[in-house]
Amino acid sequence: MDDDFKSRVLVLCTGNSARSQMAEGLINARLADRFTARSAGTRPSGYVHPQAVAALREIGIDISGQRSKSLTEFIGQPFDLIITVCDDAAENCPVWFGQGQRVHIGFPDPAAAPVDQQPAAFRAVRDAIAEQVIGYLTRWQPAADRRSA
Repeated sequence: MDDDFKSRVLVLCTGNSARSQMAEGLINARLADRFTARSAGTRPSGYVHPQAVAALREIGIDISGQRSKSLTEFIGQPFDLIITVCDDAAENCPVWFGQGQRVHIGFPDPAAAPVDQQPAAFRAVRDAIAEQVIGYLTRWQPAADRRSA
């Protein structure tokens, strides 16, 4: 499908290093026929967590080329749906993103787990994102004005 006809999704979290990065990768890999996803952070960390890259690599998705981005990079860009995946981003999502629908689907921060438990924590969050975010998007329909555009 032509990118002009795909729904645009922005996934927000605080650091844009783990949860939102995994969601971006999962959406672009599994729902590429309907969606184009980007991710950003309210306070970007400046890197994609290596465990996020490893967790997606385990299921055949390569996000090693993704980078941590600030939500300010997306000012003025239209999005059909904004998904916040952490409470901080949900509370600090700017009003100027009001042009798209907004939903909060929160997940615990896998990077907060003790280092020896992080691989399992990242896998658990990856699987939860795959189930909840991908499941939500599978059922989601764009606003009527978007469909007729």
